[in-house]
Amino acid sequence: MFSILIPTFNNLEYLKLCISSLEKNSKYSHQIVPHVNIGDDGTLEYLKKKNIEYSYTKYNSGICEGINKASKLSKFDYILYAHDDFYFCPNWDEILFNEVKNIGHNNFYLSGTMMHAGQISFNCGDNASNFDEKKFLNNYKNFNYFDFQGSTWAPHLIHKDLWKKVGGLSEEYFPGTGSDPDLNMKLWREGVRIFKGLNNFKVYHFGSIVTRKYKYHPSVTTESGSKGGKIFLLKWGISIKFFKKFYLQSNIKYERELTHPKYTINFLLNYLVCKLSFFYLKFFYRKISIRRGST
Repeated sequence: MFSILIPTFNNLEYLKLCISSLEKNSKYSHQIVPHVNIGDDGTLEYLKKKNIEYSYTKYNSGICEGINKASKLSKFDYILYAHDDFYFCPNWDEILFNEVKNIGHNNFYLSGTMMHAGQISFNCGDNASNFDEKKFLNNYKNFNYFDFQGSTWAPHLIHKDLWKKVGGLSEEYFPGTGSDPDLNMKLWREGVRIFKGLNNFKVYHFGSIVTRKYKYHPSVTTESGSKGGKIFLLKWGISIKFFKKFYLQSNIKYERELTHPKYTINFLLNYLVCKLSFFYLKFFYRKISIRRGST
């Protein structure tokens, strides 16, 4: 059914919980493909014991390189990108698959709704050890958002052909910040106009565990701050904020496929701000560069 790609970096207890939720709460059979960064916390031994296929780097490859490597092992037509600190709700895959069938073609980007650290505030625990699974399963249906325009970046589902066509995630965004809107921009330029977040496709999100764990580590990079935004602006000529607001129309109620934004006064003024920022970065700001020709 789906090839589920999960980057993980010495985060075994959360990865175990994530995989357990996929095994217990999926209606269909899926391929789970983690990418293991370093994995000296027992992750490799766990995956081998579970007979789960994985990609691997001895170093912290970041999200983009890791997911691109994992995607090469994918066997199914649809690629689902997830984080290792997600707990998937029951029948998440049936909900997604029904949406795919309703769309009737493969030019889409579907994402889910995150609970706890996300759109819906519902606390069933802040970490893997105190997660109240029973409380969550008994109550998650009572907490709802709405189907929305735009994207939560992860979890997301796209067709494998589309993933290959745009070259997966762009690796210049190491360790990952900015790569999700960049993927959306590449899809937009390929004509994708369905960017839809599904209320009923829910995951419990513990909240960027690895990023927080290594936030002040002297040699481990898991967050690039504003660098990803600068790379995006230099690459596309507009900011991530502008793209989300005027193109993806993020977080408003989903009603129909998107169209090209209208050239209103508000659009043009914000576009001018983007261009001024772009020329400042390009000609005066010397601390950042991107690899030309990257996807």
